[in-house]
Amino acid sequence: MTVGAQHSARMRVLTSGLDYWRDHPRRSVETAGRQVLMTGRATAELFGSLVRRRFPMQEFIRQCAFMASVSATPTLLVAIPIAVVVSIQVGSLVSQVGATTFIGAVNGLGIIRQGAPLVTSLMIAGAVGSAICADLGSRTIREEIDAMRVMGVDPIRRLVAPRLAAAVVVSTLLCGLVVFVGFATGYAFNVYIQAGTPGAYISTFASFAVASDLIIAMVKAMIFGALAAIIACDTGLHTRGGPAGVADAVNSAVVNSAIVLFASNIIVTQLYNTLFPTKVI
Repeated sequence: MTVGAQHSARMRVLTSGLDYWRDHPRRSVETAGRQVLMTGRATAELFGSLVRRRFPMQEFIRQCAFMASVSATPTLLVAIPIAVVVSIQVGSLVSQVGATTFIGAVNGLGIIRQGAPLVTSLMIAGAVGSAICADLGSRTIREEIDAMRVMGVDPIRRLVAPRLAAAVVVSTLLCGLVVFVGFATGYAFNVYIQAGTPGAYISTFASFAVASDLIIAMVKAMIFGALAAIIACDTGLHTRGGPAGVADAVNSAVVNSAIVLFASNIIVTQLYNTLFPTKVI
C-alpha cells in the first residue's frame, strides 16, 4: 500500500470516528443537558405559578386523570403476578432453611423495597411516558408548539409543568397501589395456597417492615415520575419527521426512560442502604 493510500485510509477512519462522536455520544450529552435545563425551568415554573396562584389546575387534574386511566389497570395486572412469583420463590427458599415463620417479612420487604418501585418504573416509562410523548409529539408536528411560542405562551409553563406535577402524583399513588396489592396477594397466596399461618405472616411483616421502607419507596416513585415526565416531554417537544417521527419519538422515550429509571433505582437503593443500613434485631 502506498503512502497516499495509507493516509487516505487513516483520514477515512478519523472521519468515521468524528461522525460517530457527532451522531451518538455528543448528541446524548446534548440531550441530557437539555433535559436538565428543562427540569430546572419546569420546576421553577411549577413553584412560581403556585406562589403567584396561576397554576393551571384544570390541566393538572386532566393530566392526573388521563395518566391514572392509562396506567392503573396495567399496574394492577403486573403487580399481582409479580407478588405471586415472589411468594413462590420466597416460600420455597424459607421452607428449605426452616424459616417459614419469616415469609411475611421477606415477602413484604421484597415488595415494598424493590417490587413496588420497579413495577411503578415500568408502568411510568411504558404507559405514562409514551402517552405524554405521543401527545406532545403530535402537537409538535402540527406546529401547535410553534404557534404557542408565537402567541407568547411558554410551552414549559403551560404543558410541561402540569405534566411533571401530575406524573409525580400519579407515580406515588401507583406505588402505594402496588404495595397494597402485593401485600394482599402475598398474604392470600401464602395462607390459601402455601398453607401458611395468617398471624405469623402479619406479625413478621410488622416486625421487620418499618416506615422508612415505605417512605423510600414513595420517594423512588416520585423520582421515577419526574424523570419519565421530563424525558417524555423533551422527546415529544423535539419530534421531527411527521407521523413516523412521532412513533420513533415514543419508542425512544420509552427505552430511554426505562434505562434511566432502572439506573436511578440502583443509585437510590445503594444510597439508602449506605446511609440507613438495616439493623439486625
